Amino acid sequence: MAAHQFSPATHQRLVAEHRDLTTRGRIEVAEKIERAREMGDLKENGDYHAAKDEQGHMEGRIRQLEAFLEDAEIVQSAADGVVGLGTIVTVLYDGDHEDNAEMFLIGHVEERPSDPRVSIMSPSSPLGSALLGAARGLEVTYEAPNGKLTVRIIETEIYS
Repeated sequence: MAAHQFSPATHQRLVAEHRDLTTRGRIEVAEKIERAREMGDLKENGDYHAAKDEQGHMEGRIRQLEAFLEDAEIVQSAADGVVGLGTIVTVLYDGDHEDNAEMFLIGHVEERPSDPRVSIMSPSSPLGSALLGAARGLEVTYEAPNGKLTVRIIETEIYS
């Protein structure tokens, strides 16, 4: 099993970001550094230090993307109504009012749902692993740090 599982859309986005940073991004930062060098004394040159910091952050992100993509697996969504990787699931905790329902996307931290109400839930977290394979309408009990909790799966939706 791959260490990093992504939806097809997220995998494509990460590949495009990597390509952009390793081409356009590196060229732009190199140009900023060169312009700052032309200003003279590097010790007192704020533009130079800012460009070098930007370069460092960008190279760190490139290395992170390479690590993700090196060991990536593209996963397809589960069947409709079943919770799997790439599923947005709406749950209601036992005893809560329907207005307090919470929405989670089961997936990698790099997934970026467009709906701000949707949080990312790791499939290896206690709740995430308990939800995997469960169907809409079922109740799921899992072991949380403060004891057992029960949630009811109100809705599932395939993330795209």
